[in-house]
Amino acid sequence: MVTFAVVKTGGKQYLVKEGMEIVVDRLDSKEKDKINLETLMTFDEEGKSVDLGTPDLTKKVQAEVVSHFKGDKIRVEHFKAKSRYRKVRGFRPQLTTLKIIKI
Repeated sequence: MVTFAVVKTGGKQYLVKEGMEIVVDRLDSKEKDKINLETLMTFDEEGKSVDLGTPDLTKKVQAEVVSHFKGDKIRVEHFKAKSRYRKVRGFRPQLTTLKIIKI
């Protein structure tokens, strides 16, 4: 039976299961470090056993840091009509890949 969990990191929530890889905002951990993520909810695929935290559960989801990398460039444009004002800037977000080891 597959167990799913809802975890929170970087102000965002992710639906994960064991063996899954997720891309999150950069974390201050070295590669191959094991970290614990805040668990908000766990449930099985049939929905028979549901553990809901208020606001989070005491058990943690264990994950391993696979890599750190830069994401695709995001363009930020500023434009004002009828005044010939245009500005384009961009940035590449710093991201981290996590592999879920244990729920």
